Amino acid sequence: MAEGFKSPVTVALTGASGAQYGLRLIEALVSAGHEVWVMISKAAHLVIATETEASLPPRPALLAEALSERFSAAEGQIRCFGREDWMAPVASGSGASSAMVICPCSTGTLSAVACGASNNLIERAADVALKERRRLVLVPRETPFSAIHLEHMLSLTRMGAVVLPAAPGFYHQPQSIDDLIDFIVARILNQLGIDHQLMPRWGEGASGSTVGD
Repeated sequence: MAEGFKSPVTVALTGASGAQYGLRLIEALVSAGHEVWVMISKAAHLVIATETEASLPPRPALLAEALSERFSAAEGQIRCFGREDWMAPVASGSGASSAMVICPCSTGTLSAVACGASNNLIERAADVALKERRRLVLVPRETPFSAIHLEHMLSLTRMGAVVLPAAPGFYHQPQSIDDLIDFIVARILNQLGIDHQLMPRWGEGASGSTVGD
């Protein structure tokens, strides 16, 4: 962990629709003062180019620069790792971060993690999080789910992972797409125990006071 930052959180974006969730999560973690370790799969780069106006280079060093500029991160706050960077800290239990989020999580990645495939660094990092009993949150964005998807989700939940589908609610009366994105990112941050101001918790008004006070 670099000096001056809170504990690192690993964020992986894979090839499901919903790249906006992962990018917003990185931004929120940076704003909260955490070091962020980022991995973006080849398919995720394609999704990002399709769903957003962001242009992110595939090379890790250039990607870190682009994300740092985009989210006004401090020097060294964002670190990026390539698909087969087996010397990255996330590849080992002795170096892995305290928590990992795969957001969005493709059903292919979901399957690989559930089976312990570890064919690339994202899958290996998730495997490390499971074996070390560290927080692992997977955010699938698919519909409908097949029996295969559901069985893998059940297996991962039994292993200790949190499966948090990208299914935003509406009780906060969203006024924009950004509000829907923040709903999911807020739920992820809650799972990580990270304070945020993205939206009030249930039972709290916009000012943070409990409804009915």
